[in-house]
Amino acid sequence: MSSDFEGYEQDFAVLTAEITGKIARVPRLPPEEKKQLVASVEKQLEEAKELLEQMDLEVREIPPQSRGMYSNRMRSYKQEMGKLEKDFKRSRIAYSDEVRNELLGDDGNSSENQRAHLLDNTERLERSSRRLEAGYQIAVETEQIGQEMLENLSHDREKIQRARDRLRETDANLGKSSRVLTGMLRSSAFHAIQLMENLLFMYFTRKQRKIYVLCDNAVVGKALEFEHVL
Repeated sequence: MSSDFEGYEQDFAVLTAEITGKIARVPRLPPEEKKQLVASVEKQLEEAKELLEQMDLEVREIPPQSRGMYSNRMRSYKQEMGKLEKDFKRSRIAYSDEVRNELLGDDGNSSENQRAHLLDNTERLERSSRRLEAGYQIAVETEQIGQEMLENLSHDREKIQRARDRLRETDANLGKSSRVLTGMLRSSAFHAIQLMENLLFMYFTRKQRKIYVLCDNAVVGKALEFEHVL
């Protein structure tokens, strides 16, 4: 991303340097050459604007945490572009006055008045352009803030989703643990019942044996008594 931006920067620097040199040459050239040079500058100014638009798009794709430096550079390039357009307008006004004087043969005072009037109109246009540029800058900054807010909301949404997933996983684990504990309790109760049954069985079995022994002893005693009587 930054490599594309830097490539556009280099192209913009070369192009603006050529435009600056051509604007400085306009007043010193013959009329026909001036006309060709003015057309060439107009074309290059359009190319420079397109480069600025490409650079602006690249800046919007840069992450917010790294965008500040590039935004400052873009602001400087836009100011440079505005200065070039202003210098070109003044050069064209001087060129137009010269052509008009050659065609109409106006005197110096009339030319000066017209030039002052054109400069005044130019200043008004520049003020309007600055206001438009300020509005555009506010719109761009608002868009950037909105994009940052959307990114933050997206991150918060991901955090909430992860928390929900962890909660579902915890519920599932608790359900499994509950089932395991229920099974263990049932098994323990079953074994306890079996143990009680075995103990009762052993108790009553021993009790019955004692009764049998007592009965046997009583029978043997009676038999002995009976033999003694005989």
